[in-house]
Amino acid sequence: MVAPDPRRGRSGLASRLLAAIALVVVTAGVTAWLVAGAIGPATFHSHMLQAGASHDPVAVLHAEEAFRSASALSLTVALAAAVLAALAVSLFLTRRIGRSLAALSSAAAQVAGGRFDAHVTNPHLGVEFDELADAFNAMSARLHESEALRQRLLADVAHELRTPVATLTAYLEGLEDGVESLTPATVAVLRAQASRLTLLARDLAAVTQAESGELVLQHVLVAPQEIVAAATLSAADRFAARGVELTTRVDPRVAPLAVDRDRLGQVLSNLLDNALRHTPPGGVVTVTARTAHPGAVQIGVEDTGEGIEPQHLPHLFERFYRVDTARDRDHGGSGVGLAITKALVEAHGGTITASSPGRGLGSRFEILLPAAGSSL
Repeated sequence: MVAPDPRRGRSGLASRLLAAIALVVVTAGVTAWLVAGAIGPATFHSHMLQAGASHDPVAVLHAEEAFRSASALSLTVALAAAVLAALAVSLFLTRRIGRSLAALSSAAAQVAGGRFDAHVTNPHLGVEFDELADAFNAMSARLHESEALRQRLLADVAHELRTPVATLTAYLEGLEDGVESLTPATVAVLRAQASRLTLLARDLAAVTQAESGELVLQHVLVAPQEIVAAATLSAADRFAARGVELTTRVDPRVAPLAVDRDRLGQVLSNLLDNALRHTPPGGVVTVTARTAHPGAVQIGVEDTGEGIEPQHLPHLFERFYRVDTARDRDHGGSGVGLAITKALVEAHGGTITASSPGRGLGSRFEILLPAAGSSL
């Protein structure tokens, strides 16, 4: 048995608003009637006496009676017309407000039901209603975008898990059936796939922690030169093994930063790994640090590698987004390195952007951080 809706039979906002306006109008009319009845005749009688009509009491009485009759008739007609006009305008406005709120309520119900593409039209009933409609539409669009990202994230996670799990399953079944033997090569494959799963789990946990604001940063005063030197020194062997030149260009006058040394080092390490992954042998990767403007430090990682097409730039920092899925997967990585980088930079109160002239023309990632004692 379906429980009755407790809201059924209750009047809506439009009818309540109309009733309230009608009450105000009627109260104003009655007040005007009483005030006019109390003041009008006395004032008229005073003017009659000042005009010298006191010698003919019958004429004064007749004139006052005529004034009261004319005033009552004209006031009644005027008040009735005013009430009708006010109620007509009020009815029009309350219906418009009611329709607008009903549309908003219906759209909200659609969003609550999972239809995040619902939106409302601008009612043009004032700044407050317009801002409410705009805010609702912005919320709906953001929820629609988040839902699409969530679905793609689940699909990407499933895709990332499918290959290592399938490989592990196939090798284990081969071992059980005697088709495969536990050779060093087999152990290496199993270990590589397990490491891939571990990396994926670790990176997902890191980006979730950073984006949720749960990451605890240990801020210390450090010179950008030190951060850049530590990151390039750590990556030097990898670059040398691949035949890619790693250089630095740091302004010695750049202001110090109040940052978490390890987390900012992780940011630069991710950017250097990304640059190395997409720069062929013989290429150059340059790390720069300079004063962007008073109170802000800019750290950049620029490469002469494959470059990025313009349509991909806005999505680079999304989890599992790949410009070329097959190529990037062959290069390695979990697909969330840049998402972690962005979350860590924003946790420091900074911003990160990517730019590229196009495919084959290299790319540049720029981090903007507040100098110690400043904010962006």
